[in-house]
Amino acid sequence: MITAGKKDTVQNRIPEKFSLLAGKGEKALVTFITAGDPDLETTGKLVLTLEKAGADIIELGVPYSDPLADGPIIEQASQRALRSGTTLKKIFRTVTELRRETQIPIILMTYYNPLLRYGLDKVAEDAAIAGVDGFIVPDLPMEESDEFKSLLKPQGICMIPLVAPTSGPRRIKMIAGNAEGFVYCVSLTGVTGVREGVPDNLKEFMGMVREATDTPLAVGFGISNPEQVKVISQYCDAVIVGSALVKTIGEKGSSPELQNEVFRMTESLKGPLKGSGLDKAAFGR
Repeated sequence: MITAGKKDTVQNRIPEKFSLLAGKGEKALVTFITAGDPDLETTGKLVLTLEKAGADIIELGVPYSDPLADGPIIEQASQRALRSGTTLKKIFRTVTELRRETQIPIILMTYYNPLLRYGLDKVAEDAAIAGVDGFIVPDLPMEESDEFKSLLKPQGICMIPLVAPTSGPRRIKMIAGNAEGFVYCVSLTGVTGVREGVPDNLKEFMGMVREATDTPLAVGFGISNPEQVKVISQYCDAVIVGSALVKTIGEKGSSPELQNEVFRMTESLKGPLKGSGLDKAAFGR
């Protein structure tokens, strides 16, 4: 039974974080790691390391055997986490333990099947008790998300929507117009993974999303270095980095070097986001 970590159901740490950063003229660094890779004890330590190094929001990936939106790096991390015995229930326990040491916003990124197996009402209840602030569910379409959202809302938990360049203006307006927490803007088509450069159509895409909502915008997929972060941060309120960190975790495992290497990477990624402010000119305004 999860018994600790429950937050005020009226409050949510995600908008509070964006408000705090806006007051300092900063953008948010959102970091993704797979929960349970290589084990949940290490995951807990990594969350604290990420925060100390400058991460503003943490995404914990719930390992799943068929991660459709994820590339080989995160897919392999999911397999390692599953082999270590990671489950959704154990992830909730890890978040509960983390809440004794940190109030950083924590989001679970998961597929819909593990939620259904656990029970949607039980997910909402246990997530709130543990201190989870949001969910990202890539394979749950907006049209089918009402049931889960209706269970999360009374618990003060955000359902973070995703939009992509292929979504189109009408769908982007529908999704972004009802967003909570932030809008996860997928910067390119395909699956997650480390890539070079910045998508050519990013300015146009982000301008379209910005017109649809005042909710903070976060850009993810393929971002892996400070140079990309600096360019992309012109068009958004947060930058999401996942595969580059997960790749490092996969290479270092539980070695003594892991925490230091993750700290170094995270600190370098946060650097370009300090005092950057939103560049309105980037959208032609």
